[in-house]
Amino acid sequence: MSLETQINQDIKAAMIAKNTAALRGLRAIKAAILLAKTEKGHAEDLNQEAEIKVLQKLVKQRRESAEIYKTQNREDLYQIEVEEEKVIEAYLPKQMSKEEVEAVIKAIIAETGASSIKEMGKVMGAANQKLAGQADGKTISEVVKSLLA
Repeated sequence: MSLETQINQDIKAAMIAKNTAALRGLRAIKAAILLAKTEKGHAEDLNQEAEIKVLQKLVKQRRESAEIYKTQNREDLYQIEVEEEKVIEAYLPKQMSKEEVEAVIKAIIAETGASSIKEMGKVMGAANQKLAGQADGKTISEVVKSLLA
């Protein structure tokens, strides 16, 4: 079952349950998928990798907005962003811990033979491919920098 079909079913369930937090998050996912499908150069249906990228983008937006609201003491808006983030994250693959990411990146560094921070791009490219959907770019970048420094 495609993500879009799953989201449509979950929207119906959230409407029946009158779960407004889930409904907001699900509608955001649906809108982002529709937008991605209509972008120039995309096929009619999104593949799983493209769907994961869309979801990661939404989670990142929610986190950034939540941080801003937290610093501005807007607890009401902060809470909304956190609720939506949790709903969206439920559709992403399980995220790896920092230790697991570190182990994978150590293997990539050994594979590529990188030894200095100058070769970070080579390691980041391989790491982003291997860890797509399982870890966010910020965590990957931090681990690569610490291991190459």
